[in-house]
Amino acid sequence: MNISIFGLGYVGCVSLGCLSQNGHYVVGVDVNPTKVGQINDGLATIVEKDIDTIIAAQHSLGRIRATTDFREAIFSTDLSIIAVGTPTTAQGHLNLSYILNVAEHFGDVLREKAIINPDAFHVIALRSTVMPGTCDQIAAMIEDRSGLTANIDFSVVSNPEFLREGTAVYDYYHPPLTLIGTASERAGLVVRSLYDELPAEVVVADIRTAEIMKYVNNTYHALKISFANEVGNICSALGIDSHQVMDIFCKDKQLNISNYYFKPGFAYGGSCLPKDLKGLQTLAHDLYLKVPVISSIHRTNEIQMQRAIAVIMEHSHRNVGFLGIGFKAGTDDLRNSPAVELAETLLGKGFALSIYDHNVRMSELTGTNKEYIDRHIPHLSRLLVKDARDLIQWADVLVVCTKELEFSELLNNTSGKIIIDLVRLPITPDPTNRYIGINWSHEATVLQH
Repeated sequence: MNISIFGLGYVGCVSLGCLSQNGHYVVGVDVNPTKVGQINDGLATIVEKDIDTIIAAQHSLGRIRATTDFREAIFSTDLSIIAVGTPTTAQGHLNLSYILNVAEHFGDVLREKAIINPDAFHVIALRSTVMPGTCDQIAAMIEDRSGLTANIDFSVVSNPEFLREGTAVYDYYHPPLTLIGTASERAGLVVRSLYDELPAEVVVADIRTAEIMKYVNNTYHALKISFANEVGNICSALGIDSHQVMDIFCKDKQLNISNYYFKPGFAYGGSCLPKDLKGLQTLAHDLYLKVPVISSIHRTNEIQMQRAIAVIMEHSHRNVGFLGIGFKAGTDDLRNSPAVELAETLLGKGFALSIYDHNVRMSELTGTNKEYIDRHIPHLSRLLVKDARDLIQWADVLVVCTKELEFSELLNNTSGKIIIDLVRLPITPDPTNRYIGINWSHEATVLQH
């Protein structure tokens, strides 16, 4: 394939070399004549393991070249990759001037190209890190300047890179996944063909999802480093080998290093997480250590609780029925159950509330479980109903608090209700229902199901 790459910095240079090594003919485009001259002399524009030998070899084979002439590059290729810089302003916003300048070039040149070849379909893959909505903004600019129609005459695709400096070539050939965000199946197939030789799964998503992934990934990496450093500071103050602690931590692939807790939704609770988090926070405090990441975790949980309350508050004049009250499905443990805290708050605000949970029987509550309920909802017995159908008939608003299979079956046969889902229950509710997911849409829930 004939490919043009706009921007010969880190991502552009690595992409230029690796794509040409995979058999493509690639022209690099840059406003900097020094970088263009380096590529045309068979030299890499960056210092990075292996890229210098790749560039030299592919230059000698005639597969790569560079130019400052954007018009010639667009005319001679059908796929263009944008890899120009997106520096951050002092206020934290992105400077998109380089990208938007490139978009203007595409608008002007694609108009000319369409006159010569009306059947041409040019794909523009954005590899630069950008905020959600940028690809749509670029497409709109090109439409305005060219008179062409996005996803018919051309397409702008998000194709974020996940390369680390120092191992960029290795990362290119050993990616965890290849992500393509597109609204055009045709464009998606073109971009997908670039990675046929790579071993990773190709994930096709909507454009905005692809655009946000680099930010999510890198923020999480920063979080991991900061969390490990705070743990290290606590361990150091106690004379404990922090590397041994984190080595043991990383051996747990079922929970610690896994996807188990990575599902956005309602607040956490239970008898362990709140207690042990508070314990580590207190330990750090007693050691006179500042651990802002660890100290802020409970605040994020409180915000998620307030989010759920705000959603339900929109229906304060309605009868509210809870499906589940326990800490999690399949248990009668009510200690630190976020649903109990939610119910307590709503009752304090004067809501009419009823609860169904077949796991919870007031006559069988004992010990700390009973003490917790007596402290928070002493009149729980008056709120519990024995038959879920009675609850559904009475309630205008149904709040799903635990992921019981029984609730899926009930709600799939319920109509005319407002359903507020805090757990992403796999359901396909009747069209007469109004479905509200705390962090997802009804369509996403149906797809999951």
